[in-house]
Amino acid sequence: MRPDILATAPCGFILMRPEIEQAAALLREQTPESVAQAIALLQRTVYGFSMKVCGHPEDAEDTMQEVLMRSSSHLARLQDANALAVWLYTVTRNRCWRMRRKPAGAPARMLTWDELMPTEAEMIRLTERANSPEEAAILSEQQELVRRAVLEVPPQYRMVLVLHDMEDLEIAQIAQVLELKPGTVRVRLHRARLAVRKVMAAMLTGKRIALPAGTQDNALAAHGRKRDRTAECRKTFAQLSELLADPSRRSPETEETVLPQAECERMQRHLDACPKCVLFLRDLREAMERCRALEVGCDAQVGAALRSQLTREYLRLLGESAA
Repeated sequence: MRPDILATAPCGFILMRPEIEQAAALLREQTPESVAQAIALLQRTVYGFSMKVCGHPEDAEDTMQEVLMRSSSHLARLQDANALAVWLYTVTRNRCWRMRRKPAGAPARMLTWDELMPTEAEMIRLTERANSPEEAAILSEQQELVRRAVLEVPPQYRMVLVLHDMEDLEIAQIAQVLELKPGTVRVRLHRARLAVRKVMAAMLTGKRIALPAGTQDNALAAHGRKRDRTAECRKTFAQLSELLADPSRRSPETEETVLPQAECERMQRHLDACPKCVLFLRDLREAMERCRALEVGCDAQVGAALRSQLTREYLRLLGESAA
């Protein structure tokens, strides 16, 4: 069972980015041409991931070079797509984590539920946006807005968001890359999606929002506790947005979200009577879809010399292993 609002929610999650699978297949061919193509795919993957997490072209190029310079001996052993994905994202994540730019002494940001929920003023703006035919056209052209919004999400949440919604890794793979429990990955993914939705909503109104840095004793959290939200709205927001965030709750046979019948009926009754909840969940889903559609390109000429060097080294290692 599932509430109707989830009928068109993103589902059918794929294993990983097709570029990783293509690269693994090309590496298995073991020809100079196929190896060069595989390394080009991996260069774009590492560069794009680094840009989404760090946001600085110079850092992304440095990360791409360092990670792939270390890759030759590993690539010869990691021709399975899943193993290749986990290794590649692990070493790239570690490099990005070391290189990320932040103010000295900046505290870790822990996002509270109150901080992620929409205010009444925001709900009014969502209603106005829903009735504006120009809004969809504007959003479709705002890849830069999405990129900037992702960079506003605190790093520990952003990393999960990028790996899952943009790089298409599964929960279990992300848990390996980040050395976290799968349940922790799901919680962070849920909050990351709520956070990026909130930042996007603020940017669309011309306002910049800085998500709070770590404690509930701040103005935004205090304002959140005063919001005019019923307990039923809050419960419905929490349950349905978490279902959107957690593909493990879907039936593998039907790709429908599985819920106890009584709970599903309760939520559906609330949604039928509460257009605000419907608007919020649709906005959350749209934010998720915009994140999925974000692509960060890498100049075809970037790393050409590195690609040639790596191709020669990879083929040399293959020759040694075959001897």
